Amino acid sequence: MTLRVNGKLHHIGIGRTHARTHVILLIQDLNVRVVNAVTGELLRDLEIDPERDYQPRK
Repeated sequence: MTLRVNGKLHHIGIGRTHARTHVILLIQDLNVRVVNAVTGELLRDLEIDPERDYQPRK
């Protein structure tokens, strides 16, 4: 998925397993939580690195 932060696009990887999954993004400053919109499962919790375009899974 893609998120714009301070005018710059950042791509967030959540894995092929979740392709076409409807998600909700909870954003506060640079902290982002990606939640499955149907089940409420937390898919990813990260802090955006402003120096990187792609935010890989760790």
